[in-house]
Amino acid sequence: MGVWFSASAVVPALSAAWGLHDAGRAGLTLAVQAGFAVGALLLAIFNLADRTRPDRLLAISALAAALFTAMIPALAGGLASALCLRFLTGFCLAGVYPVGMKIVATWTKTDRGLGIGLLVGALTIGSAGPQFLNAVGGLRDWKFVLYSAAALAAAGGCITAQWVRTGPYGGKSARFRWDYVRVLLGERALLLANLGYLGHMWELYAMWAWLALYLTAALHSAVEASWLTFAAIAAGGPASVLAGWLADRWGRTRTTALAMGVSGGCALGIGCVFHAGALGLGAVAVLWGFAVVADSAQFSACTSELCEPEYIGTALALQNSLGFFLTMVTIRLVPQVERWVGTRWSLAFLGIGPAMGIIVMLALRRRPEAARIAGGRG
Repeated sequence: MGVWFSASAVVPALSAAWGLHDAGRAGLTLAVQAGFAVGALLLAIFNLADRTRPDRLLAISALAAALFTAMIPALAGGLASALCLRFLTGFCLAGVYPVGMKIVATWTKTDRGLGIGLLVGALTIGSAGPQFLNAVGGLRDWKFVLYSAAALAAAGGCITAQWVRTGPYGGKSARFRWDYVRVLLGERALLLANLGYLGHMWELYAMWAWLALYLTAALHSAVEASWLTFAAIAAGGPASVLAGWLADRWGRTRTTALAMGVSGGCALGIGCVFHAGALGLGAVAVLWGFAVVADSAQFSACTSELCEPEYIGTALALQNSLGFFLTMVTIRLVPQVERWVGTRWSLAFLGIGPAMGIIVMLALRRRPEAARIAGGRG
């Protein structure tokens, strides 16, 4: 997953090289989001994650994402070609993230929250990787970041092809049902789980995409900002595992509500420590990074427990598609909000999503279908 933010991590260098303005800088992330959302929607409509071998689909998708990422420093001469390659990268990653969760679901039952939490933790650390690569070498040469991220993605694809297989809880192969998307959106409990996920996604990717530039503006140091951004995003890795363990024992709806309460508070409060220096600002940023992704896997676990077992891949792909279409809105809104209120308070509006998500998940907890979530813990 390191290819996701590989271009976003080197936005300052690309801005200087290609003369990018706000729309171009946002576009480097938005193109990936758009490609992923379109790819995930097609996965859902055609039930591909449930009708093919998911391990093969994941391996091929990871290798293709690596190729399209490496083509940017090798061949792209400007923004237009880079945007096309970023879209194709995102499109391929739709065969990695939801498909990976489908594979984990086939290996887990009573510990599904922990299992998917492990996968989302890996996704989070991978997404933070480009900031680490930027700090150790990318500030001198932006191409180093993209080539390194592509190599890591290719390694992930090879590992999958060699060793990853589906588990014993996969159920039978699904038949093609293009209308199952309508069924998923029509069931009340699944709709609430998806709305909770949308509240989470309103905040997550906009925070990830813009945190480095926010910290750079506050600290006036690209190196410090890169290290702190890496630490903040990577903090979501152990958070996902911890939240998965907690959700399996305490309930997914309560765990997600708690995580969104903390992350929403950080979104509202990070502006208060804008001038507190690397220590104060970094502490809030890392806490935010810890909380903002802690709940992510549990929305997916909820969906996998509420839908028909043979269509888990389809349900997760649809959920991802809806969430990533929404991230395109919030990522693009951040520069606009910054013009209205200034950099210091530009991320505060992201707290709207978690607030709505808390309401929705507590409503799901009160429904009878909650007995099917986390072994009856809701």
